[in-house]
Amino acid sequence: MRQSSVISRRVAAAAVSLVLATGAAACAGPEDTGAKGGTSGKAAGAPQKGGTLTVLNAEAQTDFDPARLYTSGGGNVPSLVFRTLTTRNREAGAAGTEVVPDLATDIGRPNKDATEWTYTLKDGLKFEDGTPITSADVKYGIERSFAAELSGGAPYLRDWLIGGDTYEGPYKDKKGLASIVTPDAKTIVFKLKKPEGEFPFVATQTQFTPVPKAKDNGAKYEEHPVSSGPYKVVKNENDGERLVLERNEHWSPETDEERKAYPDRIDVRSGLDEAVINQRLATSSGVDASAVTTDTNLGPAELAQVGSDKALAARVGTGHFGFTNYLAFNPKVKPFDNPKVREAISYAINRTSVVNAAGGSSLAEPATTFLPEQKSFGFTPYDHFPAGKTGDPEKAKQLLKEAGFPDGLKITLLHSTAQNRATSPEIATAVQEALGKAGITVELDGQQPNSFNEKRWSVKDAPGFFLSRWGADWPAGGPFLAPIFDGRQIVANGSNYNHAQLNDLAVNKEIDEINKLTDLKAAAARWGALDKKIGEQALDVPLFHPVYKRLVGKNVKNVVISDWTGVLDISQVSVK
Repeated sequence: MRQSSVISRRVAAAAVSLVLATGAAACAGPEDTGAKGGTSGKAAGAPQKGGTLTVLNAEAQTDFDPARLYTSGGGNVPSLVFRTLTTRNREAGAAGTEVVPDLATDIGRPNKDATEWTYTLKDGLKFEDGTPITSADVKYGIERSFAAELSGGAPYLRDWLIGGDTYEGPYKDKKGLASIVTPDAKTIVFKLKKPEGEFPFVATQTQFTPVPKAKDNGAKYEEHPVSSGPYKVVKNENDGERLVLERNEHWSPETDEERKAYPDRIDVRSGLDEAVINQRLATSSGVDASAVTTDTNLGPAELAQVGSDKALAARVGTGHFGFTNYLAFNPKVKPFDNPKVREAISYAINRTSVVNAAGGSSLAEPATTFLPEQKSFGFTPYDHFPAGKTGDPEKAKQLLKEAGFPDGLKITLLHSTAQNRATSPEIATAVQEALGKAGITVELDGQQPNSFNEKRWSVKDAPGFFLSRWGADWPAGGPFLAPIFDGRQIVANGSNYNHAQLNDLAVNKEIDEINKLTDLKAAAARWGALDKKIGEQALDVPLFHPVYKRLVGKNVKNVVISDWTGVLDISQVSVK
């Protein structure tokens, strides 16, 4: 995804292994003793309807308006209220990376060159007040996401739809977007500037939620958005700090194969200390026995406690997010314009020490590819600069000599002062120590998060060497590689994510060719090959993929974690 302030709002695509809430086990996942993906087993009994699911979170579910949400963030809570044209397949593991119909009868019908996509709505769709959902409601919901006062959502439609770059939303432009056509109440057609084979993925995002124009009250809509899903909002306090959902009696499971909606009530309580959340889930007394968290992970100390308690360990879910933490180079800055210097650093990195700095192998896995290790992304194994688990300082010294630095060199590494296990001082120190063994003296430049981000996202002020990270908005190679390596996405006066400022005509052309493909498996193979090809240039050093571990209450059943979100899917949970 575009990695600005919205990065915390969304959950990246992920590969998962799961220790089931019931203790049932199948095959072991990495650093895990439970089943890989999946749902609660027979020992738990069949999931039943009823009860209240409590969600304990650190961050509030702010901006509860489909126009302002980035994808279906907030740990799947919005997807209980907002249905979209397509959605993710609510199954465990790799099956969960598939796009499936939601409001629409299929995932979309493209024209020959994928510049036009047509959708037909299902029969029997209704809002929470019983009125029918029409294609005009979907069109209006999308159009209002262009209004400046409702900013915050994903940027793709602004970039992809014809006229999207100048449209200012229905409050200013009553005519609407001509590139969204609704020939009848059940049909909606999207006209794009260029081929986009991954459009069905974009149609999962909350901007595609239908909104009845008569009920739209602008910025106040978030207080009581009109539900199209199995639950409706009955309470929204302090901008999402307390969010209570109850059943939408006009939702029909006959039109929704994905959401199980077992609990009668969802009570989201936010603004809690992370340590308190984990303690409450561990103790699991009272309402906390039927509780989950969508944003709080276990840390190293808590994992040590869990490891000594089998009953507690049986309630830990493990998610491998589609996320890569890496060292970024800016080749416009010396000496990083020299490929051999970049290669030397690639050989010198000790990934074992980096993983330990990130919390250990339970919380991080070493990476040598930019794409995450997941088929849907097109993952293709490669290691162009093989240095083993602990680095190869002698090979690095040899390359430095060839680069004209026989006595080593001094460089500066920009990092964040935030304790985020991604761009933190601990990671920077591990890099510093590894490079020191290769004769590279690294001075650490720790900056507050805002300053750090401003520098690394700036074309003008970006340093030559810094820590960075990237995650995808959906489980495919496009949103992972294009923002980082497409030269046409270099932003001179704004947030630039193409740190290497790569503008390779061959790379740009291949991205265009892949975007034409509507066969997602074929596209994935091409993304993997492109990742491998770009990797030869040593424009970055992949370090690790983060691992997330979360507790659930002892009464939580039917736990499902897919390779799309990497976290428990609330729409599948049973608490009774």
